[in-house]
Amino acid sequence: MERNEEPAQEVIALRERLSRLAQASLRINESLDFDTVLQEVADSARALTASRYAAITVLDEAGHLSDFIVSGLTKEEHQGLWDLPEGLGFFQYLSGLEEPLRVSNIGSHLRALNMPEFLPSVSATSLLVAPVRHQGAGVGTIYLAHDTDDREFSPEDEETLVMFASQAALVVTNARRHREERQARADLETLVNTSPVGVVVFDARTGAPVSLNYEARRIVDGLREPGQSPEQLLDALTIWRGDGREVSLKDLSLPQALSAGETVRAEEIALAVPGGSSVTVLVNATPIRSESGGVGSFVVTLQDLTDLEELEWLRAEFLAMVSHELREPLTSVKGSITTLLDATTALDAAEVVQFHRIINSQTDRMRAMISDLLDVARIEMGALSISPEPVAVAVLVEDARRAFQAGRRNNRLHVDLPPDLPRVMADRSRMAQVLGNLLANAARHSEETSPIRLTVARDGLQVAVSVSDDGTGVLPERLPHLFRKFNRAGGDGRGDGSERAGLGLAICKGIVEAHGGRIWAESDGPGLGARFTFTVPVADEVETRTARPAPLAAGVSQQTGGDRVRVLAVDDDPQTLRHVRDALIRAGYAPIVTGDPGEALPLVEREKPDLVLLDLALPGIDGIDL
Repeated sequence: MERNEEPAQEVIALRERLSRLAQASLRINESLDFDTVLQEVADSARALTASRYAAITVLDEAGHLSDFIVSGLTKEEHQGLWDLPEGLGFFQYLSGLEEPLRVSNIGSHLRALNMPEFLPSVSATSLLVAPVRHQGAGVGTIYLAHDTDDREFSPEDEETLVMFASQAALVVTNARRHREERQARADLETLVNTSPVGVVVFDARTGAPVSLNYEARRIVDGLREPGQSPEQLLDALTIWRGDGREVSLKDLSLPQALSAGETVRAEEIALAVPGGSSVTVLVNATPIRSESGGVGSFVVTLQDLTDLEELEWLRAEFLAMVSHELREPLTSVKGSITTLLDATTALDAAEVVQFHRIINSQTDRMRAMISDLLDVARIEMGALSISPEPVAVAVLVEDARRAFQAGRRNNRLHVDLPPDLPRVMADRSRMAQVLGNLLANAARHSEETSPIRLTVARDGLQVAVSVSDDGTGVLPERLPHLFRKFNRAGGDGRGDGSERAGLGLAICKGIVEAHGGRIWAESDGPGLGARFTFTVPVADEVETRTARPAPLAAGVSQQTGGDRVRVLAVDDDPQTLRHVRDALIRAGYAPIVTGDPGEALPLVEREKPDLVLLDLALPGIDGIDL
C-alpha cells in the first residue's frame, strides 16, 4: 500500500502546486497597472514558495535596473537594504543570471564570489533566484529568501518559481507596454491641448464633436451664446468656403457632410452665427477610415486668423503712416527747391539761406526716418550691427543730456547718478540712440514744464537705467504691447491713442537686447506717468571673469578698451547670429555682426576686426570665396 500511496501523494501535491500556480497567474493578470503587477508578482511568488521575503527587479531597455519591488519587508528593512552600497552590486550580479540560482547559505555564497557580506537589516539565510525572460530577452529577476537556518528551498520550489517567472514575463511585458502607451497618449493629449491650433475630432456617424482641445474651445466660446452647447452651435453655424460657397448646417446635416470624406488642405473659411459673431480660420480636415473602408471619424484643425488679419491691418496702417511722414518733409523740400529755381521770384540772401535751411532740416528728418526703418529691418533679421566697448555710465548719460538739451526741450531733466558705478559694455552711439528715444518719448507725453527723471543703479552683473515722467501714463493692458513694431496706440501705447505710430521703442528693445540686456515699462495707470527701464551688462565683471594675464612689452601700456579682441560674425540666419553675438559678449569679446554678406568687406575695412567668423553657405556667395 505504501508503494501505491507515494505516487498518489505526488500527484496530489503536483495538482495543488499547479492549482496555486494557476491562481497566482490569474491574480497577476487582474491589472495592467505596472506597479500593481510588480507587487502582485512579488507577493504571489512569496506565497507560492512560502518564503519569508520576496523581491523583483525590472530592467529598462538599456539593461539597467529601473524598478525594485519587495514583499515581506518592513519599510526600514527595505530602505536599509537599498541604501547599502554593496546591495546594488549584489542585485546587479543576480539580475545578470540567465539560469535559476538556489543557495542554502547566502553568506557562504558571497564569500565564494569574493563579495562582501551585507544584509544586516534583513536576516536572510537561503536564497532562490529566477530570471524573468520574454522571447529570449531579459525582463527582470525574482528573488526569494528564508530567514531561518532550518528552512531551505527545494527543487520543487525552484521548478515552481521558474514556471511562475515564465508566466510573469508576459504579464510584466504587457503592463510595461500599457504604461508606455498610456504615457504616449498622455503626451499626445498634452501636445494637442497646448497647441496654438484648434483640433476637433468628430464622430462621422453622428456628427457629434468627440473632443476639442483648448484652442478649439476658445474659438467655439467666441461664437456661441452663453449656455449654448457645441452641438447647438453647430446647428446654427454658417460656413463660407474659400471658393465662395455658403454651407448652412441647418440645411445640410453634419453627418451627411462628413460622410463624403472630403479632405481639406489649408482652406481659409469664415464661420458665422446669427447675431453677427464670426471668425476667419485656416482649416485642414482629414477623414479617418475604419477597417471596413468607411469614414469613422473626422479630424479638423482650425487656425484662428484674427491676429494675422489684425497684423496685416496694422502693417497697412503703418505703411500709410510712413508714407504720410515721408511725404510731409518731401513736400517742404520740393516746395523750397521749386521756389529757389523759379527765375521769376526775386529772393534776397536771407530768404535763400532760409530755404536752404528748410531743405537741410527736412532731409535730415527723412534720413532719420529711413535710418529707423533700416534699424527695424536689421533687428527683425537679427543683423543689427553693434560694437560694445567698456564705457563709463556717466559718459553715456552726459551724451544723452546734451542731446536732450540741444533739442530745445522745456522739460527739466533730473539725473541721479551714483559715483561708484562700474563701466558697462555698450556701443556708445547706440546707447545714445536708446536714451534719446526714451527721453523724447517721456517729453512727448508730458507737460512742457513737467520734470523727467533719469536714474541709474547697479543691479548685480548689470546696470539698470530708468527714464520716468509724470505724464499721461499707460493703461495696464497696453504695457505688454509697448515695444511692438506695429502698435496701434502710437508705438508706445500711451495717451489717448491719437499719436502717430512710431518705431522708437521697438528700436530701443532691439538695441538693448543686442547688448545682452532687457527693457520693460511700468505705469500705475493713465495720468500717473510711466517709467521705462533697461539694463546693460557690467564690463568690469566680464573682463574679470574672462581675462587671462599676458606679458606686456617693456614701455607698452595696456589700453582700457582697444586691446579687446574684435570679432566680425557673418551669417544669414538671424537666430544663429544672435546666439554668436551673445556668446562673444559674455566671453568678453567685442562682436560686430551682420546678416548681409555684402557688408562683410566694408566692415572689415572700417572696423578692422581681429577675427572673422563666416557661414560657409551664404546667400549669393560662397563663404570660402568671401
